[in-house]
Amino acid sequence: MSWLFGYKSQVPPQGGDGAPEPPGPPPSSAGAGQMAGDANLTKAERKAMEAYRFDSSALERAAEAARTLERSKHAREALELSKLQETTRQQEYLAKVKEYEAHIETSKVEQKRVDHEERRKTLAEETKQQQQRAQYQDQLARKRYEEQLAQQQRVQEDNLRKQEESVAKQEAMRRKTIEHEMELREKNKMKLLEAELRAKAKVDRENRDLTLEQIRLKAEENRITVMEGIKTAGSVLGQGATALLTDWNKVVTTVGGLSLLALGVYTAKGATGVTARYVEARIGKPSLVNETSRFSLLEALKHPIETVKRLKHKPTDALQGVVLQPKLEERLRDIAIATKNTKNNQGLYRNILMHGPPGTGKTMFAKRLATHSGMDYAIMTGGDVGPMGRDAVTAIHKVFDWANTSRRGLLLFIDEADAFLRKRSSEQISEDMRSALNAFLYRTGEQNPRFMLVLASNTPEQFDYAINDRLDEMVEFTLPGLEERERLVRLYFDKFVLQPAAEGKKRFKVEQWDYGTVCSKMAKMCEGMSGREISKLGVSWQAACYASEEGVLTEQMVLDRCEAAARQHRQKMAWLSEQEKLDHKSITGGKGFLTQ
Repeated sequence: MSWLFGYKSQVPPQGGDGAPEPPGPPPSSAGAGQMAGDANLTKAERKAMEAYRFDSSALERAAEAARTLERSKHAREALELSKLQETTRQQEYLAKVKEYEAHIETSKVEQKRVDHEERRKTLAEETKQQQQRAQYQDQLARKRYEEQLAQQQRVQEDNLRKQEESVAKQEAMRRKTIEHEMELREKNKMKLLEAELRAKAKVDRENRDLTLEQIRLKAEENRITVMEGIKTAGSVLGQGATALLTDWNKVVTTVGGLSLLALGVYTAKGATGVTARYVEARIGKPSLVNETSRFSLLEALKHPIETVKRLKHKPTDALQGVVLQPKLEERLRDIAIATKNTKNNQGLYRNILMHGPPGTGKTMFAKRLATHSGMDYAIMTGGDVGPMGRDAVTAIHKVFDWANTSRRGLLLFIDEADAFLRKRSSEQISEDMRSALNAFLYRTGEQNPRFMLVLASNTPEQFDYAINDRLDEMVEFTLPGLEERERLVRLYFDKFVLQPAAEGKKRFKVEQWDYGTVCSKMAKMCEGMSGREISKLGVSWQAACYASEEGVLTEQMVLDRCEAAARQHRQKMAWLSEQEKLDHKSITGGKGFLTQ
């Protein structure tokens, strides 16, 4: 609306028909004089005067413009436009007011957020300080507790030291008392003995004459008795010798009798030794042999039922029920066939070394090899040789003499043979063990048609070179692989779990679950375990069932026992020394194992 009052008017006023009107009259002289007077004022005075100045010409122009606008045909439109402009300005002002209010609200929200953040930081700092305070208090409490423990320990140590000192003093006093008592007792004994000796000496001095007379009489009687005996014996022997020498037949008879007596004594002594060796070789067994399948009268009397079963037992396949790697199975089968044919053809047996970790079935295969070949077997342990000392050489000779008397042929199995067949260059071997080793080498220098030598060891590198020279075949028994372990787990699960449950034994039942899947899972859990450990796992399943309240074996019980066995195996392996770990052959690829 500034144009209405004449400020900054850019459009000249128009008439009723829209034509521009002439400009107004120029300013009056009074106004010019006033402006000239204002020029002499200062800037502050001019500003003060402008506040009270009234321009009448502006009102005149405004009135003229209002009259012109009223006469114009666009007056209504101009008024509406002015209203619209004023409304727009009011809306813009309201928008700015709302924007300002929104800004105020945003500031409030931001202030609240800042306040909340400050409170959160304050709480976090308080929490941190409380934690630090709690930690510090805990440290103080722990320190006080440790100091209390240390003080208690010092008190206990002091008490213990005092007790030990008191016990030591008491022991010293007791020892002194005992020594004093012994000294007094000894003095009393000496005094008593001196008194007795004095009394006896006094009595002897008083009875000296009587004693000498008694001694003289006894000596005279003994002399007379001896002289009479000598005279009697001389006369008897003289008469006998005279009678013997004068009669030639008596002389011959006497000489013949003495000769026969000497011959009888010598013959009886030799016959007794021969009979004893025969009885020991035929009826008994050597002391080094722990177990044998050879018939013995003493063993038959002790175990008659087992002896009858053994006599009725027929030869079976050496690899029946065996779980092992195909190449190892083929090699062992060739050895079994060759041994059986050697026995049938009365050839020379070959010596075999079986080596590998414990629990892989070396002893079991040796027994089955002897049974398959129709031979007797004898099992001895190398650890039994050392304690015999000097008698070890004689015991080894007795074993080989006993083996040579076998009619069916004997498989001599020496378990842990490295215990006495060590290298002779080693400083740890004693002279007795060296002599036993030399005796063993002497008896095994040549192959024999009577017995077959089978050695077993976990550390074959300790054998003497001469022992290795006497070996014709070496077979390594390794730990079972994944496939073999699964077959073993299934075999022992059937033997120790399913068969007893099917027989209907008391307090032995099995829940229904997927046995095959569980056995496969347990085979993976039993990595590194030997067949002997897996067989013990089967026994532990039975124990778990017997220990349960209802006598029912569940899947979880089986898995728990398997996990415990695997954990125990790992613990045993961790206990091994570095050298034992090198000796322990735990190869996992292509394994073989024997089972019962």
